[in-house]
Order: sequence, then C-alpha cells, then structure tokens
Amino acid sequence: MLSLSDVEAARDRVADVARHTPLEYSPGFSERTGAEVHLKLENFQRTGAFKIRGALNRIATLSEENRAAGVVTASAGNHAQGVALAATRSGVDSLIVMPEHAPISKVQATERYGGEVVLYGEDYDEAQVRAHEVEREEGMTYVHAFDDEAVMAGQGTIGLEIVEDCPGVDTVVVPIGGGGLVSGIATAVKGLDPDTRVVGVQAKGAASVRRSLSQGTVYERDEVETIADGIATRRVGERTFDVISERVDEVVEVDDEQTAVALTRLLEREKALVEGAGAVALAALIDEEFDYREDEVIVPALCGGNIDLNVLTTVVLRGLIATGRYLKLETVLKDRPGALRELSAVIADQGANITAFHHDRTARDVAMRDARVEIELETRGPEHVERLLGALAARGYDVEVLTHEAGEVL
Repeated sequence: MLSLSDVEAARDRVADVARHTPLEYSPGFSERTGAEVHLKLENFQRTGAFKIRGALNRIATLSEENRAAGVVTASAGNHAQGVALAATRSGVDSLIVMPEHAPISKVQATERYGGEVVLYGEDYDEAQVRAHEVEREEGMTYVHAFDDEAVMAGQGTIGLEIVEDCPGVDTVVVPIGGGGLVSGIATAVKGLDPDTRVVGVQAKGAASVRRSLSQGTVYERDEVETIADGIATRRVGERTFDVISERVDEVVEVDDEQTAVALTRLLEREKALVEGAGAVALAALIDEEFDYREDEVIVPALCGGNIDLNVLTTVVLRGLIATGRYLKLETVLKDRPGALRELSAVIADQGANITAFHHDRTARDVAMRDARVEIELETRGPEHVERLLGALAARGYDVEVLTHEAGEVL
C-alpha cells in the first residue's frame, strides 16, 4: 500500500513545477464555526487544481519507451490539464478524452497546455472507456486520474505541506471523487502524525464511499448529478478504496445547495474563487456534517478553482437564494394605474431592491382586469425576507415565492 516514503519521494519529483500553495488562517470562518480554520488554497496551484502534482509524479516514473509512445487519460477537466502540462513539460505527447459536456473553459485550457483533446461520452466513466481503447490501439500509457499509486503519492504532497505549514492541525477535510487526493493526503498526514483526523467529503449526487465502506467492497453508482464536476465519479478506485478504508476516519456528504453556499461565501469573505469540488470540504465544515470541538484546528482543502463562468453565475445565484440574498416573487395585481407603484412602495419601505420584473396581462389563469407580476429582488438575508413577506401579506398581497419550495425562507 502507498507509504509516507512514496509521498516524500514524489515531493522531490514535482517540486520544480508544482507550487507549494498557501495555507491561510480564516478569521471569518473561524468565528462562524468556533474552530480555528485554516484554508489550504490549492485553487492557486498551476492549472488551477491539485491534479498537476499526481500527473507530474506519474510521468516522471515512465520508462524511455513509454515516454516515446506518449500518454492517454480520461478526465472531467482538472486531471486533463494536469496531464497535458506535465506531459508537455516532459516532452511527452498526451491525448485526453473528456466527456462531451465538459466545461468549455477546461477543454480550452487543456489544449493550451499542449494536450490533444477528444470529446466522448456523457461522463467521466464513459470517457475512461474510450481512453482505454486508445491505450490498447496506440500503445500509449494510461495515466489514471486517481487509482494509481504514483498519482496518489503526488497528490499526497499537499498533506506534507499542510503539516509543515500548520503543525498543530487536528483535522484535515478533503474532497473525494475517485479517492486519489484523500488517499495521498491521508497517507502523508497519518504517516507524520497518526492522531490527526482525516475527514473525506463527497457530493451527494456522486456519493459512493459510505456505501462501499458499509458493504466492504467498491460500490458503483448508475449515474452522477452534481455541480461539483471535479469529483463527479460513479465509484472510487480499488487501490484508493483500500487506503480510504484504513486511513480516512470519517466520510460525509453535502448537497449542491450546501456547496453553492460555501462557494459564494468563499468569494465574498475570502475573495477566493473555487469550483464546486473545491468548496465541498468547507461546506461540510460550516454545516457541521461532522463533529468538531471548539478551537479545534481544522484545514479544509480547497482543491481547485477551475469553474466555468456560466456555471459560476448559476452557482452564485443558487448560493444567494439559499442565504436569503435573492428572492423571486409572483403576485396578481389589479390592472390599473398605480397598482405596480403601490406594490413597489411596500418593497422599498422594507429596504429590498427590485432588479427585474415581468408584467403579464395575458395569463389565462387570472381575471380579465388583473395582471400577473413576477419580481426579482435583492435582499439582506432570511430575517429580511421574513419581514418583507410579512409586510406584503399585511397589505393584502397574496404572494408566491418562486425561489424555494413551499415558501420556506432558507
């Protein structure tokens, strides 16, 4: 099984290219949680994610014959960029199979780093099938995204940096997709201090580890659905499962809404841009998906920052909705002069800001002299939303809230 010495050897191989990323104390998240929170900012890594570490270490171990034949891999985006850059820096040709719906920003970045991109399949697992076909047809070496000890060792160099920069760390929180990152970090952290706790976090729409652990063998999902595309895999690897079983203390799950809120708060409070996969560790911490004591020193690993701008817009909006910062309302008004002004006055009196509205006289389910109005608002939080809805109800407006279920303030 992967050892601490493997990770330490990998550090020497990747040091010339991979950055030693910052570890920063977060006053805001420390105050919110009661713990002492330090953020491992791997979103500042070259290529924008941790994957460059594992790719560099794996390619450094290739024979001359394998280097000449080139490498092939499958990836949803971050591993693709890591392999492309690592191969290019080593003078090795690379072909990367990415899902057909991979974010365009990640596809373009992979090509800029020198990789040849082939789009195939609905998700990572289908892309992987095609990549293995290329491996057999072309005689190229397959660089696995996670289920490879050299890749795991490269990712584990993050754990060495965490312990070096935060020697009193009690708990390290790590995202889990295929398991390469958490396996490497857990090996490094536990090798240096067996008492340090390692908590793994999966997106609920791609979660397989807890079931795998309960049944003692790797469980594979039929499909995945999550905004955290960097960890959207149907299963963990066989090698990574063995390491997770032995060295990860607890595995928890977060949903997309929790992830969106964490991502939004990181942007607003820390000025740190992360992707969905990069936010799940913090989401698990701030929503207390695992137990921790007051003043416990906790390091969430923000594993990547490669988020497509179109996705970012949607995720931030979801985060604003969940925290009561954005509200969409619908009501019916009398179709007469001044009706919309009166409604706007109530909203203005409560300090909310109208950003958009739609006025529809043609809706079939309203009376001939009525009009349906849909309004988008900027609000300040759940309590503000409650006051606003209360004021509208007191003035006789029958309001439907469109931005969350059952009219509950989130």
